[in-house]
Amino acid sequence: MNALLEKLRPVAQNTWRIVVGFTFFTHGGQKLFSWFGGTAVDYVSLRGVAGVLEFFGGIAIVLGLRTQYVAFVLSGQMAVAYWYQHVGSRGLWHWENGGELAAVYCMTFLVMSVVGGGDFSLDGVMKKRSDA
Repeated sequence: MNALLEKLRPVAQNTWRIVVGFTFFTHGGQKLFSWFGGTAVDYVSLRGVAGVLEFFGGIAIVLGLRTQYVAFVLSGQMAVAYWYQHVGSRGLWHWENGGELAAVYCMTFLVMSVVGGGDFSLDGVMKKRSDA
């Protein structure tokens, strides 16, 4: 069983990266362009900066471009969002403040900043070229 799971690891890692990046990108699209049922915000507000990070950071994650660096920044963004937006106005715990998604994104991006983009990412392609 471990051999099978190890063979599936690259597919799972890259699928995980792409799905997380795409869903994050859509949050940025909502804030910046009113896509996906969202409402555009002022670009020079905190929500506007969050939208820029979510939109372009999500695209970079989908592509696997500088994944570890981008994921680290996005993890920090989600930590700030949890404490500023959720805890600051509604209480500490996720069940009372609605911050569960921010907490999950924070930890997901933190793990991604350690494990990287995977073999089927632009990072993986650049690494293969530099090793050749």
